[in-house]
Amino acid sequence: MFWDREVELLPREELEALQAERLRETVARALCTSYYGGVLGGEGVSPETIRSLDDLRRIPFTTKEDLRRGFPYGFLAVPKEEVVRLHASSGTTGTPTVVYHTRRDIDTWADLVARCLYMAGMRKGDVFQNMMSYGLFTGGLGLHYGAERIGALVIPSGAGNSRRQIMLMRQFGTTAIHVIPSYALKLLETFREMGIDPKEDTELRMAFVGAEPHTEEVRRRIEEAYGMDVFNSYGLSEMNGPGVAFECPCKEGMHVWEDKYILEVIDPETLELVPEGEEGELVFTTLCREATPLLRYRTRDLAFVYPDPCPCGRTHRRISRIKGRTDDMFIVKGVNIFPMQVEQVLMGFPEVGNNYVIVLEKVGPMDEIVVQIEVREELLRGGIRRLEALQERIVRALREEILITPKVEFSEPGRLPSGEGKAMRVIDRRGV
Repeated sequence: MFWDREVELLPREELEALQAERLRETVARALCTSYYGGVLGGEGVSPETIRSLDDLRRIPFTTKEDLRRGFPYGFLAVPKEEVVRLHASSGTTGTPTVVYHTRRDIDTWADLVARCLYMAGMRKGDVFQNMMSYGLFTGGLGLHYGAERIGALVIPSGAGNSRRQIMLMRQFGTTAIHVIPSYALKLLETFREMGIDPKEDTELRMAFVGAEPHTEEVRRRIEEAYGMDVFNSYGLSEMNGPGVAFECPCKEGMHVWEDKYILEVIDPETLELVPEGEEGELVFTTLCREATPLLRYRTRDLAFVYPDPCPCGRTHRRISRIKGRTDDMFIVKGVNIFPMQVEQVLMGFPEVGNNYVIVLEKVGPMDEIVVQIEVREELLRGGIRRLEALQERIVRALREEILITPKVEFSEPGRLPSGEGKAMRVIDRRGV
């Protein structure tokens, strides 16, 4: 059950003392970077000024914009000769963000991911099919090395090619997969086309999902369709990638590994800390990274910390599933809406298929939200009255959740745009 029992069960007082010690070491490393050398020096922050975790608040926040301004080497704390790998964002919206790794950083990351996977139940005898993209994206390589550290047989299948994915599962007896939740649902279409039942005709017993926010309703759909346990995970490239937080078998939040990270939750407007149990923006500080130490990094991800201890006995605090990002939110008629709110409602209707798109349009001077939904084929053949009744129920449920009345349109399965990477859930045509 435990990969590192002593650390995972470390009493809170000892865990916080360890964090304070490692924070001092991290500040010392950060001062070696050109960015933090200027910022921390200007604030009078040094290892000697860090006496407890409370002193963390003397350090300014770091943002994605700061990382972009520091491109390419402004956040590098070691000589380039000591760097063995870099990961970077796509840079499609501007200058990419880059994180560098020493050999020790890679080993620390692999151990951390192994801790996550072992906690969820993966063991040496498992066959692990990694259906995430490899390359500059951290998701694929992160879980690959963690699974190998445990000793599982790893199939680095990468993303896409659905028929081949299913063939590999059957040929090699895959027991565990790493997959984007929307693609796990999309893959069910290919299972049906091939006449294969994922419950009966595969040996799948667990899945690790991440890379995009998803609701509990989506998790249940995947678990029921595949007959396997699904574990939620959280990570971001700036903090290594996957392995920052992971669900234990209790599935009551994701444990943040606080021996490697300091977690804060702030109000994104006031930047003040919020109480445990209250939703806010996650902020992380790395504690054991050599090449690219980051202090108080604002993730823009929204979640809350569970105030009660986990039944599993681990002392590391748990965060809720991610509601979304502060920049995912859209505003219609003065109402703040997150895509996850719409998904939660839709996935509660068994008649609704696994794909949907939220379209934002201008109708005269007013904004309008159109929710396009794939529904099951048998429903489309059931007559107009049945469809109208379902449409009314969905509109009513959405209005109760998002406080405005959307337009709901039905589509045949497979007709809405979908891909094998992250799902595109919102199309904003208001500025077109």
